[in-house]
Amino acid sequence: MRLRALLETDALGLRLLGGEDELDRTVRGVMTTDLRDPSRYLSGGELVLTGLAWRREPEDSERFVRILTAAGVAGLAAGEAEIASTPDDLIEACARHRMPLFSVNEKVSFASITEHVVRQVSSERAGDLAAVVDRHRRLMTGGPAGGGPEVVLDLLGSDLDLRAWVLSPTGRQIAGSSLADSGPGLPAAVGAALAGEHLAAARTGRRGPHRVTAAGSTYSLFPIRSSGRAASARDVRETVLSDWLLAVEADAGDWPEERLDLLHGVTQLIAVERDRRDAARTVRRRLAQEVLELVQAGAAPAEIAARLRVAAPVLLPGLGTAPHWQVVVARVEWEGGDIPGGPVAQALLEEVLVDPDASGPEPSDRIAVAHTGDEAVALVPLPAVLTGAEEPAVPSLHADTLLAAVRDPLAQGLADDGRLTFGVSAAVHSAEGLRGALEEARHARRVAAARPGRVCAAGHQELASHVLLLPFVPDDVRRAFTARLLDPLRDYDRRHRAELIPTLEAFLDCDGSWTRCATRLHLHVNTLRYRVGRIEQLTGRDLSRLEDKLDFFLALRMS
Repeated sequence: MRLRALLETDALGLRLLGGEDELDRTVRGVMTTDLRDPSRYLSGGELVLTGLAWRREPEDSERFVRILTAAGVAGLAAGEAEIASTPDDLIEACARHRMPLFSVNEKVSFASITEHVVRQVSSERAGDLAAVVDRHRRLMTGGPAGGGPEVVLDLLGSDLDLRAWVLSPTGRQIAGSSLADSGPGLPAAVGAALAGEHLAAARTGRRGPHRVTAAGSTYSLFPIRSSGRAASARDVRETVLSDWLLAVEADAGDWPEERLDLLHGVTQLIAVERDRRDAARTVRRRLAQEVLELVQAGAAPAEIAARLRVAAPVLLPGLGTAPHWQVVVARVEWEGGDIPGGPVAQALLEEVLVDPDASGPEPSDRIAVAHTGDEAVALVPLPAVLTGAEEPAVPSLHADTLLAAVRDPLAQGLADDGRLTFGVSAAVHSAEGLRGALEEARHARRVAAARPGRVCAAGHQELASHVLLLPFVPDDVRRAFTARLLDPLRDYDRRHRAELIPTLEAFLDCDGSWTRCATRLHLHVNTLRYRVGRIEQLTGRDLSRLEDKLDFFLALRMS
């Protein structure tokens, strides 16, 4: 409300003593004080009520008004109950600082003024916010035809001149305002950085918005919490890795309460849209669950194929031909084991398996994910792409690519008590291969789980390599094996700076070719022969024998 409206309310008994040109100031609250320095209790926009008990000499007025002005106070009202009239020195000080000054009739209590201001401000704030939120809600009620989150973000751009984006937990852009799209877009690296900062802040329990500086710009991050999941969650870890966030290119630290309320209202609307789209995934999740149960129960391939024929047009409408399929298995584990990881892994796979360069929520609608226990299983259809060759190409998912896109932000959300591991199968073209693909993905996930790190992945390519075996070698066996072969070389290198270990690595990498290895190391062949001879002398091995080459190769890999 405005100061002018207070002056025009006769029941408040206010009389203007100065500052007529400032009556359009907005009043956001009221404070009664007789402290000599009330600055610590002021946040700006208040009408300050005082009985002048702080004034002991005329000079006090200048100091008091200067403090109020620095705090951004809207106006000052002095009570007449204890004094005959308002001191001239206070009137003069308010005039110098352009501070509106009122006197309060002795028959009107400060409590009456406080009650009136609070009631009016609360009513106006609620009314303004309700009007804006209702406007947004009406625009979104039509579902996709209404524009979804983009409509709300466009209103932020048009009404508040704010560039804003809705981001996934990995930083992928789900929606952006037209204002955000008109300028430089949000780079993928910045989106990932913002998502990581948001997840880290959420794990510490800090309330949003979180202010972050990235690539020279300041962003305010508002959590978008799904109302359905948040209501049933007992622990932040149940939802933190699946919640969206609203990134606004602005510093919300000095925003008035009304604007913060508006942004929180916007996040609630987007959360409703998120819930609606989660509900739309129910059919796909059910299809994945049915296929998974058939495969695990050893059902006949014909029965599995029938379910896949039902799933294909749902996931890839209009395809016309049977797609290939890939299976991805993920597991989320928290220390203590009291947080169910399956639902979290399911929501993560629906996000992780989307191309990180794809925007919008629609790509995840082509993935069917089921969960059981702490494990989630994704059924990913792969449409063939015509390349002009005799056989169409089938682009498939690669574990390394997926890992690179999501590792950094998700690691911050997992903090120091969670792990995400996933495995990726090869593509199969029939129901007969689906059971093998599921086992392949599970084996790959176990390989990933044997590696260090909060987020790890492995693909089917690694299952046909010695790499599959190395993670399962007990630590004491690893240490003994590598020490027996490599410790003599390390000791010699340390004493003589002979670089026998780098020479061994290069020699094996060049498949034992003297010429190629010497060229790579910038050595004369005779120098290389001398070093290899020293390696054989120290270890008692012969690098011309395949068995000894293999032992050295494995020792280097395990060290």
